Amino acid sequence: MLLYIILALLLGIIAGTITGLIPGIHINLIAVILLGFSAALLNITSPLTIIIFITAMAITHTFVDFIPSIFLGAPDEDSALSVLPGHKFLLKGRAYFATIFTLYGSLTALIIIIIFTPIFIYILPKAYPYVLKIMPIILIIVSSYLIFSEKQTSKKLWALIIFLMAGFLGIASLNLNIKEPLLPLLTGLFGASNLIISIKQKIKIPKQRIIPIKKIRLKKKSIAKAGLASIIASPFTAFLPGLGASQAAVIGDRAARNLDQREFLFLLGAINTIVMGLSFITLYSIQKSRTGAAVAVSKLIPELTRTNLFYIIGTILIAGIISFFITIFIAKLISKNIHKIPYSKLSLIILISLTALVFLFSDLFNPLGGIKALLIFITGAALGVSAILLGIRRMHLMGSLLLPTILFYLL
Repeated sequence: MLLYIILALLLGIIAGTITGLIPGIHINLIAVILLGFSAALLNITSPLTIIIFITAMAITHTFVDFIPSIFLGAPDEDSALSVLPGHKFLLKGRAYFATIFTLYGSLTALIIIIIFTPIFIYILPKAYPYVLKIMPIILIIVSSYLIFSEKQTSKKLWALIIFLMAGFLGIASLNLNIKEPLLPLLTGLFGASNLIISIKQKIKIPKQRIIPIKKIRLKKKSIAKAGLASIIASPFTAFLPGLGASQAAVIGDRAARNLDQREFLFLLGAINTIVMGLSFITLYSIQKSRTGAAVAVSKLIPELTRTNLFYIIGTILIAGIISFFITIFIAKLISKNIHKIPYSKLSLIILISLTALVFLFSDLFNPLGGIKALLIFITGAALGVSAILLGIRRMHLMGSLLLPTILFYLL
């Protein structure tokens, strides 16, 4: 049994590294594929072994997935906000530094998850029924706050328009009978849009600077400031539907009264890992799933036991620590070679690959489903490009999930 658990842990870390590095391949997609083969897998192993694999993959992904967003500008929805500060670091030859700052945040998140675990276990079940009654009000307040956090009046108006248009696109994608509706939706909104801009601008990447990690430091005050911001913002996204790491990052940034770029990257890394880790604790506490990985776990074991939870927490810690060093190695390797690669051509190749993935994974055996997915993908990309050109935060594109969720609770 122990050998199977160790093997599942290591394979999960490898899988999470792969999903983190390839733009458009999210752990939610892998979790769904895994569930499709769950019957066959359960004949050769236990549900606990598969759960450990999924948990290790999910946590590893949160460490590694900042690499494509910082070096390639092709994030998933959880690391989308890292594109702007990360890209600035890249163009200054300091992308390796940016990656390390997110890693510091993710590593700190492991401690925060442990701190929040007893709170979620003992307090959340009592509070959640009351939260559920006012869920649409909370989501409307949070959405309004994020829209009106734009400083200029014109940008507030555009933020509202983009939020609503993304919301209607989200509603359409969820009702078009596409096999994996979130793949074309979120890949178009966040991945394709930034790649299109990169191709248009014909960016040249300078040689990247690499120094020993012990010399890449944050002041204790900065760590405390960004850490506190992540503690304030993250827990809500662990059980409030439609809210992700991007929204939590903005809430945390406002709570900390505007962080500098290094602190913001630390915050993003922390929130990304906290949200994923706490989603498993939330599943145990109130039997609600906030992430695709947690949904997969809930399908395998309808009700987690205390023993399952201990294994999950242990997996989170071990996978997180190992992923920290794996991500450093990969970031260093890419930093040494990224300036040698024609960036616009690389962006074009990634864009074509994403388009192919959207078509194939949406419904491999139904071309009509693939065509519908491509329409969602192209529309999402157009909205994402519009947000970039208008100079508004792309977190408003998460209206694609928030608006359908709000209407679900209201109707």
